[in-house]
Amino acid sequence: MGKLICDSTASSPVIPWRDPTDTPSSDLVDQTPIPQPPLQTTAASSSWENVPGLEEQQKRHLTRLYNKGVLWKHPQDKNQNIVFRLMHGGEVEADGNCLFTAAGKSMGVEAAARELRMRTVARFVADLGSVDEETKSLIESAIRHMYSPDLKSGWGIHVVQEVKLLAKKQDREGLDSAINELVQLGMQREIAAESIYKERCIAVDDGPSWAKYMSVSGSLDDEYDIINLQYTEEGLLTVDENRDGRAAAFGDDIAIECLATEFKREIYVVQAHGSDAMVDEENCVFFLPHRPRSEICEPPFFLFMKGTGWCCAGADHYEPLIAHHSIPVSQEKVALVL
Repeated sequence: MGKLICDSTASSPVIPWRDPTDTPSSDLVDQTPIPQPPLQTTAASSSWENVPGLEEQQKRHLTRLYNKGVLWKHPQDKNQNIVFRLMHGGEVEADGNCLFTAAGKSMGVEAAARELRMRTVARFVADLGSVDEETKSLIESAIRHMYSPDLKSGWGIHVVQEVKLLAKKQDREGLDSAINELVQLGMQREIAAESIYKERCIAVDDGPSWAKYMSVSGSLDDEYDIINLQYTEEGLLTVDENRDGRAAAFGDDIAIECLATEFKREIYVVQAHGSDAMVDEENCVFFLPHRPRSEICEPPFFLFMKGTGWCCAGADHYEPLIAHHSIPVSQEKVALVL
């Protein structure tokens, strides 16, 4: 699962889809693919037709994207221009770790999702300690916006808002005991749980708490369990106590930027939105670039997201994209210039 925010210091501006054409370019000839062996043209051309959950307008645009390719220009080295043909890299499990699973497949690395998650957190902690106070304040403001929102505002955008808390696994017995005491005094179970969790658990509202939160992979090795409080404008809606400890922290914009920094590569999230998002066909596919804070030493990799009508509000799902090299051509002949 993933969490993207529209106004984030961790994300670069959206690159819109730009005037793709139907006819495949004869100038694009597959060379060495990244990271998998080359596929037969017939299989490649039909790959987007076989991806579940896509509407016809999305399939048409994504097929054009493969046929024409996208041109990437190195931000510093003007001699590095690469055309990529993007193919769907297969489905990954929707277990909260999909950002890291998909990233590993897109890069062609052997590292497990949990390892990539922990490298991401370590990079975040190191970078947070080196930024100036103004940058740190902006990052922590974005964290509060995502995970500890002001419940007095924002209802014109979201019907439901979520507050994330962290409970130490070793403290669960004591938390349950305290909740039961309030229930025995006549308090409703959900209200009692909300009161105890907000009093005794860690709010995800700054850098250190984000690092703890993003470390949670839904495994027995996690130090914390994620508690999720959901609110409507009228008040508390539900309390997800996550008693089996399987909930993982969804990857967000901050995590993607840290991954980019860790591997010194740009990461492009390719979103494909259907008719539920009320966008016309020419704008149903767009790119969200995430640039590393460090130098860029390798070509980018790409992630795919099937967006929904309530895009950028979280709980979307990442899947890998496999980027195949093609011979560089003039930018007029490609589907998109990144």
